Amino acid sequence: MCAQEAYRQLDLDQVLFIPARIPPHKPVTDEPGVEHRLEMCRLAVGGDERFTVSELEIERDGPSYTVDTLMELKTRAASNELVLILGGDIAAGLPRWHLPERVLELSTLAITRRPGTSREQIDEALSRLGGGDQAEFFETPTIGVSSTMVRDRVRAGEPIRYLVPEAVAEHIELQGLYRGLVDR
Repeated sequence: MCAQEAYRQLDLDQVLFIPARIPPHKPVTDEPGVEHRLEMCRLAVGGDERFTVSELEIERDGPSYTVDTLMELKTRAASNELVLILGGDIAAGLPRWHLPERVLELSTLAITRRPGTSREQIDEALSRLGGGDQAEFFETPTIGVSSTMVRDRVRAGEPIRYLVPEAVAEHIELQGLYRGLVDR
């Protein structure tokens, strides 16, 4: 939903989904592994020509820092304008990222508000960074679904149908993800 609305409202040419090899700041209980996260991204966007899944971070060793990914994307296509799509909760934490001002030099932030994070919190965080005032905001319908909620529902044996694309729900079920059944 977020990618679709950013694509539409910001007149983007394409949206890349880039699963992290090693998320540097967000440990997940019952983490299924990079191969499953990559496959779930592919299943989620399957057949939608507006969206592409990139293996860029998966192919790189070490933690997946956004700044490194943006530098690589710029190297590959220097003339492309990069737009980094973030939820407001994540944008409010940008000052704690690895080289956040370089992230802002390499990309334009596209931010949508998320429950629990006010526009004032986002603006205050961005005001501490050079280039933070260049962020664009876009609207998404409030649907109240998070990856944490989906994982918690799977762990509790509750249905996730309609919360994620059907192909993703089937993959989670068939692979036994988020239930502690996965070899790590």
